[in-house]
Amino acid sequence: MPSEKLVNVRDSASKALIHNALIHWCQHTSCRHSHYAVDASVMLLRRVARAAPLRHARTTAAPDPSNWAPLAAAAALLLASQARTEEEELENVVNWSGTHACQVHVKTPETRHEAIQIVAEHASRNERIRPVGGALSPNGLAFVEDGSSLINLALLDKVLNVDVDSRTVTVEAGCRVEQVLEALEPHNLTLENLASIAAQQVGGFVGAGAHGTGASLPPVDEHVLEMTVATPGQGVVTKRKGDADFHAFPCSLGLLGVTLTLTLRCVPKHLLRERTQVLTRREAVRRHAELIQDNRHVRFMWIPFADAVVVVSNNPTFDGCLGAGQGFEPRHDMEYRLEPFRSLLKDVSGDDGEGLGFAELRDALLAVKPLDLDHVKKINRAEAEFWRRSQGTHVGDSSTKLNFECGGQQWVNECCFPAGTRSAPDGRDMRYMLRLLDIIESEGIPAPAPIEQRWTAGSTSLLSPARSTAEDALFSWVGIIMYRKRRLSHAVDATRLHLGPRPSQVPTVRRRARAEEYF
Repeated sequence: MPSEKLVNVRDSASKALIHNALIHWCQHTSCRHSHYAVDASVMLLRRVARAAPLRHARTTAAPDPSNWAPLAAAAALLLASQARTEEEELENVVNWSGTHACQVHVKTPETRHEAIQIVAEHASRNERIRPVGGALSPNGLAFVEDGSSLINLALLDKVLNVDVDSRTVTVEAGCRVEQVLEALEPHNLTLENLASIAAQQVGGFVGAGAHGTGASLPPVDEHVLEMTVATPGQGVVTKRKGDADFHAFPCSLGLLGVTLTLTLRCVPKHLLRERTQVLTRREAVRRHAELIQDNRHVRFMWIPFADAVVVVSNNPTFDGCLGAGQGFEPRHDMEYRLEPFRSLLKDVSGDDGEGLGFAELRDALLAVKPLDLDHVKKINRAEAEFWRRSQGTHVGDSSTKLNFECGGQQWVNECCFPAGTRSAPDGRDMRYMLRLLDIIESEGIPAPAPIEQRWTAGSTSLLSPARSTAEDALFSWVGIIMYRKRRLSHAVDATRLHLGPRPSQVPTVRRRARAEEYF
């Protein structure tokens, strides 16, 4: 076996070594147009580099050309994500849902010092630069005008410190939530609450005011104890909870600068017992207060054109009565539960969707006739039946139970409003939902399922939609979703922004339902 050495791709000398390796590989490959192949590799791997930047590459001491192939791929990643100059062409950046795009310069600093320098240089020229994370937000929050600049901290992704005694974790802003959970696991710690996915960079997770669900749990910006930010006007500042202006910074939407590091509070790692049940609308309204008061995490999924409200609740099992994987499983296997979707898909397209999961089947069905009211009604009723067949309980780690399948590429319109207090919910949230469903159904708007409703406590962040200083404050979050079209070949076309219909009806529905009596 040839001896190995570890090359840090962030080190200048190592970059040169890898670059030389790439050229060496090109010279020894049998491909007549190897340099063009490498250029194509750079283009192909460009986004991969930004989404999951390579930290290290292993090389062998022996100059065997066959050993350079994987290194060449590493070099392509490196050159695509790190070789940034002012003269480079603008890049077309598209968010995950394919709903927003901009042509911009993307800065990807390798060090904290470089990030600070980039912010300072743009400030000195009075030029705008916006931080962008994984571009996961359906609303393109971080995007700027064409020709402007974005800064992505994907390479500043270290977990800097885990303090077991104080139950805190300090991370660089480019660190992904899933990386934080992985680093906390050996210390028997976890984050208190999560949004629906864990691929967000922590800077965006906090800065956009992400939220999970639970009437006693605030949005995640409230978990921040300290943060360091590179600002355009005051240089590098560190803000701690208790500082007079601290509450302007956590949920700042990227307006005050580029977050470099954050310290978050943690909780002991724990299991959650998840229960899925389907109620009628009348039952959901009647049991509303009980469900949000008695469950640590609970969300409602309302299904238009079907008298069905899916209620998913999660509660800790600290007593150890149930272990991971235990609980009362649904009575039916997955094939039987998916049968309503597959049967409908077979009827309308001739494709039974073999191999597709729940969300993929829904996407495929909606792609057939996304704005046909009768067709959407059938899909929603199939979904209601899927959830009825899926009722049961299951125990799993909190980091898995608080993440869930969100579906495919989508337009999302979410609002947040006060709903009384945890001890005395005022019912505005239920009246809002009933009015919203009445508008959808009486006017024949082809709204797919689900319309998701969650709850949180208040946040002290000045820009949070759940801004409140009351300890017992209760806020409801309602998300209306329109899914973008998915081809029946099971592949999503993320290169053409006009494939899915722009849901002009969705904002209209939300505005009309936002009458004063509901707020």
